[in-house]
Amino acid sequence: MSRSGFLSAPRAVLAVAAVAVAALMLAPRPAAATKIERVVSPSGIEAWLVEDHAIPLVALDFTFAGGANEDPADKPGVATMVASLIDEGAGDLDGKAFHERLEDRAVELAFDTGRDYFHGSVRALSENRDVAFDLLRLSLTAPRFDGDAVERIRTQLLTGLRRESTNPGDIASRRWWEVAFPDHPYGRPARGSPESIPRIGADDLKGFVRRVFARDTLKVAVVGDIDAATAGRLVDQVFSGLPAKAELRPVPAVSPQGLGQHITVDLDVPQAVVVFGGPGIARRDPDFFPAYLINHILGGGAMSSRLYIEVREKRGLAYTIRTALVSLEHAALWTGSTGTRSDKTAETLSIIESEIKRFAEVGPTAEELAKTKSFLEGSYALGFDSSAKIAGQLVQIQQDRLGIDYIDRRNGLIEAVTAADVKRVARRLLDGPMLYTVVGRPPGAVAKDPGG
Repeated sequence: MSRSGFLSAPRAVLAVAAVAVAALMLAPRPAAATKIERVVSPSGIEAWLVEDHAIPLVALDFTFAGGANEDPADKPGVATMVASLIDEGAGDLDGKAFHERLEDRAVELAFDTGRDYFHGSVRALSENRDVAFDLLRLSLTAPRFDGDAVERIRTQLLTGLRRESTNPGDIASRRWWEVAFPDHPYGRPARGSPESIPRIGADDLKGFVRRVFARDTLKVAVVGDIDAATAGRLVDQVFSGLPAKAELRPVPAVSPQGLGQHITVDLDVPQAVVVFGGPGIARRDPDFFPAYLINHILGGGAMSSRLYIEVREKRGLAYTIRTALVSLEHAALWTGSTGTRSDKTAETLSIIESEIKRFAEVGPTAEELAKTKSFLEGSYALGFDSSAKIAGQLVQIQQDRLGIDYIDRRNGLIEAVTAADVKRVARRLLDGPMLYTVVGRPPGAVAKDPGG
């Protein structure tokens, strides 16, 4: 969501009201509030609905297939600019008037893009929901992309990219993706580059909207003080005017390249940043839940993970270290990152590699597996303790094509994972080379990459 800076002093009370709405959206909801109903709008658009009349608020989340992977090869950043601009004026409302309308009704409207999907959301008081949904409709169907707004957002994005160009973590991540996915949309900078952003014009933004915003890839969730009939009507109000079919560019399936390499980007900083990763296991793969448990035990479980204990607690080599399964539409990854003193980089890498190898060979202990299952099953409800979280979860479940009954099945799928499953999948996930990128000046670096 873009911030236009149009808020004036007399509107401060309205801004406070908007903050109050946001706070209420985070108010706890009972677990029973996640009973999901499939709603089909009068024009045939499917949405998942969770009714909760305890608080007079409505939340809607949605995604379209097509994010940064739909950027032109020579103009990465188009999707990011669209997400930043479609609430900066739409229809007959310029940016100032559009934001005043949002503030008048305490409506929260937000847009974002990832590599594969374009995401949006709206939050509003029940009494303002028709106005809120109509503003969302205007954003999606009639964004203005006025010249002054485009230039302001362009300046903001370039400022952010300049900061990222000297940030070791951003450099390490960008270099990892470039090496892992050469000549593929995943290898391009999702937020654009200092070279591409100045060349993106209104026609590029309009072209993205025309090709990507369509009903056939749409996933919608509505949560809150609303019934099925009203939800169907409002879903039609927002989305029925969009094209029936998207015009997406084909994106090939791909596996990460450069495995076995240690690439160093020379940067004069006291702490080196390390990003590492390799092939993962896709979200709908039958081995996903064993991999999910493996990741949590090895590096995804914050302060309880093996890598955290070995790298941070026992040796004090890093402030933190984390790993994650990354399930993209066209690739599956297992990635991680940490930061350490430059002169301790080799030692840190050695510990990471040895712990990964040990886990691949031996697997977890029975205690580790039991504790991890218990934690992941018990903590799942925390993702459903507000209308906003529920809406986001429902869209993600649709996007992952897991089925409307997934919430009821999920903990059983975790519980069914055996120690033998985990040991078998650990070899599949971890017993292979990975790509490492290091930003800093570690002594004795394996390879030099001054380009950054």
